[in-house]
Amino acid sequence: MHIHILGICGTFMGSLAVLARELGHTVSGSDQGVYPPMSTQLEAQGIGLMEGYHADNLRPRPDLVLIGNAMSRGNPEVEAVLNLNIDYMSGPEWLAREVLRHRWVLAVAGTHGKTTTTAMLLWILEQAGFEAGYLVGGVPNDFPVSARLGNSDFFVIEADEYDSAFFDKRSKFVHYRPHTLILNNLEFDHADIFDSVEAIERQFHHLVRTVPSRGLIVRPALDAHLDRALDLGCWTRVQATSVGSEVPYMADWRAELLADDGSRFMVVHHEQPVAAVKWSQTGLHNVRNALAAIAAARHVGVTPDHAVAALCRFSGVKRRMELLADIGGVHVYDDFAHHPTAITTTLEGLRHKVGGETILALIEPRSNTMQQGVHQQTLLPSAAAADRVFWANLNQMEWLPALIEGHNATAEAPDRHSVKSTVEALIEGVLEQVSGPCHIVIMSNGGFGGIHQKLIAELERKTG
Repeated sequence: MHIHILGICGTFMGSLAVLARELGHTVSGSDQGVYPPMSTQLEAQGIGLMEGYHADNLRPRPDLVLIGNAMSRGNPEVEAVLNLNIDYMSGPEWLAREVLRHRWVLAVAGTHGKTTTTAMLLWILEQAGFEAGYLVGGVPNDFPVSARLGNSDFFVIEADEYDSAFFDKRSKFVHYRPHTLILNNLEFDHADIFDSVEAIERQFHHLVRTVPSRGLIVRPALDAHLDRALDLGCWTRVQATSVGSEVPYMADWRAELLADDGSRFMVVHHEQPVAAVKWSQTGLHNVRNALAAIAAARHVGVTPDHAVAALCRFSGVKRRMELLADIGGVHVYDDFAHHPTAITTTLEGLRHKVGGETILALIEPRSNTMQQGVHQQTLLPSAAAADRVFWANLNQMEWLPALIEGHNATAEAPDRHSVKSTVEALIEGVLEQVSGPCHIVIMSNGGFGGIHQKLIAELERKTG
């Protein structure tokens, strides 16, 4: 069968392409503004990429078109699919029908940390010899690709709450029917499709309704929005996680920090110490992700001590505080953070790790929610752990310069935040601040105009 994928360079649709190819299908796809790591992965898999959306991309006529949720009516290739009466469906529906049926699905949902937690859980199962299938919304460093069919009954999947397609407005994760479900957290996001946090809670509740009574749900002990989603009805056993003494009652799984930056912590199960994690990851958010992964792995038979041993060898996910370069002590990182909470936890984790060393943050508010200005009140405070913050206004958002100007008018350090409208201006501003060893964190959920390699090239030229 010839399967053609619209939006193939998205992390989810690109992963479907890998699975379809592994199933023996001929796979092609189209997208615009393609960028690594997904474009690189697809090229390595021999999957043809077509730049832009055109009716001619459907020649020869495919047997099935998978339509990504970024596609909408009016897109010329979408219109051609409909006019030519080519069979089509959403990516989540195809995945559920062709891959997930009759498998033990372990799903990871939540506003933050889905990709990293999914990679952690997958790595634990891999080290235990499970050979699980998987789909990760990114490229895990410990695996060559973002998806595979696997050789067992188990399938680990990142379960996104975003809608399935323009013709199916249910959240993707409603299709997956997990037996083991991690709920990392729940906050307001995706303002382009959700009117309120209550609407997101309702979708999470729809997911909870699909988990069997013999299954397991793992969640943090403290999350009011998850409380409300579960209070709508839950028929499955729930286990809670916590860090330190943040809850006055006994959580099923708890972490005792052995280092402030989260690089070392003791895993405690039912108040009994299990083993200490010592790894390369930092930040309390990753400690919480690890606890959830350990609990989920236990549900399918991996003992906590074996899970801890695996996590000590976990090497992370591309674009999650990925160190791109060390140029004479100037460290350049790439991070996917695109929500104030993620920005906060990532930068605080780095601050705990590097102490008083200089941190420069380059942040592109690129998500639909960010561009609408939904998080204006928490945006600047989210970068408090950085010494200097450069905000990218590549899409000419009127509210962003006004926000920075208003803040600087009353700030004790008015030069701490600045806004730039081009990649070149951002690089120039950063270079002016680099006078010795420091840490530069580039944050965006997109390609950011290729700023990563451009900045590295300028840093090498400056120090060379």
